[in-house]
Amino acid sequence: MSAETAFASQAAFRALMEAFARPGEIRRVNGVPAPAPLTPATAALVTTLADYETPVWLDAALAQPAVIEWIRFHTGAPVTDNSMHATFVLIGGALPDFAQFSPGSDEYPDRSATLIVQIERFAGRPLCLQGPGIQTTRSLAAEPLPEDFIERLAANRELYPRGIDLVLVAGDEVAALPRSLRVTEG
Repeated sequence: MSAETAFASQAAFRALMEAFARPGEIRRVNGVPAPAPLTPATAALVTTLADYETPVWLDAALAQPAVIEWIRFHTGAPVTDNSMHATFVLIGGALPDFAQFSPGSDEYPDRSATLIVQIERFAGRPLCLQGPGIQTTRSLAAEPLPEDFIERLAANRELYPRGIDLVLVAGDEVAALPRSLRVTEG
C-alpha cells in the first residue's frame, strides 16, 4: 500500500466511524485511485476495512476482473462468490435482497455483513431516521434506492442485535445506516 493510500485509508476510517456514530450525517472521504466502476471513495473504504480475513462479495456491476484484482492486491481480502460468507459487500447496481447476506448470529452478531452501496447522489425522497446517535430525528435523502427500502430496513431492524449495516457512497460522500435505526418516510 502506498503512503498516499495509507493516509487516505486512515482518513476514510475516521470518516466512517463518525458516520456510524451519527447515522445519516454525510461525511467526506478522500478517495484513492481504483479501476471503474469502483468509485475512489468506495475504494478508500475497502482499503480501510478489508484484509486477508474478511471475504468481500461484489455484485455483477462491480465484479469486473480489474476490480477483483485491485481489491486482492490492495487489501489481501479474498473475493468470494458466496454472498452469505462475505464480511463486506460492494454494490454498484440495484440493491439486492438483504436476506442474501449474513445477519450474524445471536452468539456473534458482529459477524454480519456490511453493505457498501454506491448510489448516484444524496438527494431525492427524504427518509426520517431515529435511533442511537441521533438526538431526535435526522433526515437523509439518497437515490436511487428501491421502492421497498424502508420496509427492508424495518425487517432488518427486527433482527437486532443481528442484521446488516449499510454504508451509502455518492461521489466522495458517505452516510451510514446501522441496523439499529428506525427509518420512516421523511
